[in-house]
Amino acid sequence: MEHHHKPGLRVRLRITAARRRAWLSAGLRSTCHKPPRRDTSDSVHKVARREIGGGHRRPPRPAAPSSSAFSCPEKFRNFQLQEEYDTYDDEVHCLVQLPFLWTRTKIIEIVAAKDVIFALAQSGLCAAFNRTTNKRICYLNISPDEVIRSLFYNKNNESLITVSVYESDRFSSLKCRTTPIEYIRRGQLNDGFPLFETESLKYPGFVEFDDVNGKVLTFSAQDSTYKVFDLKNYNFLYSICDKNIQEIKISPGIMLVIYQKTNCHVPLTILSIEDGSPLKTFSQLLHRNRKVDFIEQFNEKLLVKQDKENLQIIDVRNSDLIEVNKTEFMTPSAFIFLYENNLFLTFCNRTVAAWNFRGELVTSFEDHELWHPNCNTNNIYITADQDLIISYCKVSKQATDCVDSEAGEVLSMGSINMSNIFTGKCVAKISPSDPTLTIAPRKRGDKSRSTIHSTVSEALEDITALFYDEDRNEIYTGNTKGLVHVWSN
Repeated sequence: MEHHHKPGLRVRLRITAARRRAWLSAGLRSTCHKPPRRDTSDSVHKVARREIGGGHRRPPRPAAPSSSAFSCPEKFRNFQLQEEYDTYDDEVHCLVQLPFLWTRTKIIEIVAAKDVIFALAQSGLCAAFNRTTNKRICYLNISPDEVIRSLFYNKNNESLITVSVYESDRFSSLKCRTTPIEYIRRGQLNDGFPLFETESLKYPGFVEFDDVNGKVLTFSAQDSTYKVFDLKNYNFLYSICDKNIQEIKISPGIMLVIYQKTNCHVPLTILSIEDGSPLKTFSQLLHRNRKVDFIEQFNEKLLVKQDKENLQIIDVRNSDLIEVNKTEFMTPSAFIFLYENNLFLTFCNRTVAAWNFRGELVTSFEDHELWHPNCNTNNIYITADQDLIISYCKVSKQATDCVDSEAGEVLSMGSINMSNIFTGKCVAKISPSDPTLTIAPRKRGDKSRSTIHSTVSEALEDITALFYDEDRNEIYTGNTKGLVHVWSN
């Protein structure tokens, strides 16, 4: 994505220091474990008022399809399989010393910026590919014992941040490094530099990148200290030290500090994200002996859900309360807040739904049954306008019957579905049942194309990561074999 564009939907990326585990929270928050996991995204809308309940507020956008959503069918028409990149080759053995990095594992994250595609495998191996030459540029594991845990593209300075652990300290501490994309393109990885070297990021410590506010949040469990840095230049801004803090959630312009709960309430404080000054302190009543499923903050709205209880939406300015019946709103595995449209998406049992902050179900999605039962935002992309969701989905029953009848077997492939967030309609898809879906033909003498060994159907099997490059209008997918595929027209 170019730096002058709004970010894609990976807004917040939180990586904890637990061995080989990472959580995304971004516009997405995961509610199934603690600490919560990120991301991809996205909104440049920041809270203009400096205190809760004061100042002018932009009215929400009308819940109607945008012009870009209307053009989607044409935008994705005639998508074909264009390229195939392999994260693994014989050189891996020469470049890294850890044997488990040599083993072919699934792609868990794809990031693309300025015609460079980054593919991170579950093993911790990360490869960079040049989209113009379709050649692998390099592996980003600059140390032979480095295991890369996650990636973050910092559009502020057009650089890639890698978050890694190392065998030399038994994979116990997170280390961050930033490298300009231009240096990576030239293979000059040693010209990058480390970040947050003074911080002790051992489990359950974490680092979280917040693209909405342009901030970095770190937590050192050693001294129970949270620190906030500027994402533009990595300057330290302020710290928060309190052993009673259970969690910090970030929203546009503010941070919600959640303290250890008592029997029947949880103390909360809202801070300014810019300087950490308190804007409001209050307590939220809870049902005694009920597990707290989640507490989330969206501007002036506080969302509280306890086990077997209704969803509560509280306006922290005046304590107005809206309740959504527990039979209508089940605890999701993850959220994505759509800051531009004053909506939030929930993911539950392979289904996606859009809600407003009046507790009303806005959109139920047709033909958008997610392939993976537990939501993983690495298989989901939401456009910068927040009008389109692209996901790896189960193939519809009719299409499955059609494909299976020809192959005579049950297939383990899905489809890439593009659905309008406002209407829930599937506006386009890359499906194995599409007879026109093929490998793009090569032009005579074109030596920049990669060699594609997979069939179209094989490329749609077991997709584990997905990214949409809005500038190039291309979709990148990674699978369990460590392969990356490029789809475009």
